[in-house]
Amino acid sequence: MMYVFVFVIAVDIISAIEFDKTGDHLATGDRGGRVVLFERTDTKEHVGSRRELERVDYPVSRHPEFRYKTEFQSHEPEFDYLKSLEIEEKINKIRWCQTANGALFLLSTNDKTIKYWKIQEKKVKKISEMNIDPSKAAGNGSVTSSSVCSSPNQCLANGGYGDKSYSSLGNDLSFPPGGIPSLRLPVTSNETSLVARCRRVYAHAHDYHINSISNNSDGETFISADDLRINLWNLEISNQSFNIVDVKPTNMEDLTEVITSAEFHPTHCNMLAYSSSKGSVRLIDLRQSALCDSHSKLFEEQEAPGSRSFFTEIIASISDIKFAKNGRYILSRDYMTLKLWDINMDSGPVSTFQVHEYLRPKLCDLYENDSIFDKFECCLSGDGMRVATGSYSNLFRVFGCPPGSTEAITLEASKNPMRRQVQTPSRPSRSVSSSITRVVRRGADSAGVDANGNSFDFTTKLLHLAWHPTENSIACAAANSLYMYYV
Repeated sequence: MMYVFVFVIAVDIISAIEFDKTGDHLATGDRGGRVVLFERTDTKEHVGSRRELERVDYPVSRHPEFRYKTEFQSHEPEFDYLKSLEIEEKINKIRWCQTANGALFLLSTNDKTIKYWKIQEKKVKKISEMNIDPSKAAGNGSVTSSSVCSSPNQCLANGGYGDKSYSSLGNDLSFPPGGIPSLRLPVTSNETSLVARCRRVYAHAHDYHINSISNNSDGETFISADDLRINLWNLEISNQSFNIVDVKPTNMEDLTEVITSAEFHPTHCNMLAYSSSKGSVRLIDLRQSALCDSHSKLFEEQEAPGSRSFFTEIIASISDIKFAKNGRYILSRDYMTLKLWDINMDSGPVSTFQVHEYLRPKLCDLYENDSIFDKFECCLSGDGMRVATGSYSNLFRVFGCPPGSTEAITLEASKNPMRRQVQTPSRPSRSVSSSITRVVRRGADSAGVDANGNSFDFTTKLLHLAWHPTENSIACAAANSLYMYYV
């Protein structure tokens, strides 16, 4: 039997993924503080809208293709001497900003510092070659010398000529017969190179680790959130921010919940939502007051009587929230479920999706190895019809949102998936292109096995994923590998 061991360097593990609004660029951040950009290539040959391409009968690729564009070091490890605290370089979040003059802009953050980056193509002149080959120049030089000095009467010392046509300064400058082919000159060519430049650094505004950043739809401001505060920034002002949410109690012993995620509304610049460790989502309106201690709406699910246990509050903590593209719905992810909320109905979620219910009997083991505190992200499709989130064993799940939908697809983020497929007639799902990983459906919810019927692995977890804004494609990260799936 042959065993294959794969070693993953910690700094190469991907910690953030984000598409830009057009879907033409994808950014990833890793634990080493690097940001890597990818560019879509399948739309470059025929530029135009889908409708225009259909008119001229150009084939439209069903599967978006991305290639490596560039990378840069966003953050370096630091040390806070006042608090004797090491600040690691790991990228927590990446958010794209509005483009301008062909340049790309994005925000990246680690635990303490946010940076505003500009990535732009610059033309650089480089010497590509010489005008002649040096080996040929030697041969041509000898021929020239013999042709110039063919007449001994005319050739004088120091290369002078007896003929006044060559020695007189008053006449026009002329060259010997045959020219000077041995003169070597550099030939330059214009090359474009991508240059990443840090335009702003937003620092010293958070006492606790930053867990979220989010752009405002006005294109001028953004928010950053840590465990107890949310700050509002102007992109052009890096030395000042406004505290808009503060949940820190006077006595820290009275602290009962912390902020886990925050995001601006996609179209209303005055609205934002943030989630808490108690499983609630609060919607606030910046027009109400400068300090938004009170919320305009509260979304939380009432606890079923008699269902409370030691793990109830831990698994209820929300790790991520996302607005739908139209701003009508909010998707939240706690440890066991995905919940879809209608911002016009705060009585309860409109849909609840069980992500890995088979882990419920294993909560004690998950608590002992700290896996119960893993923070899984979630995402929605551009049309809002489907949602997705990750799980263990490098699996991620896709659910249908329309009322009555039974779609539930489980995929494995692996180049060569070797997992046994389990079919259950009670959970029908859509067919998925065979060019990606094989599709499996939810199996028996028995302890010790995952959705594929295989023993689950807590060490391989799919925490980060992002849905393409216009295509049915999902980018997800498993350790140091980035995968793209068409679903």
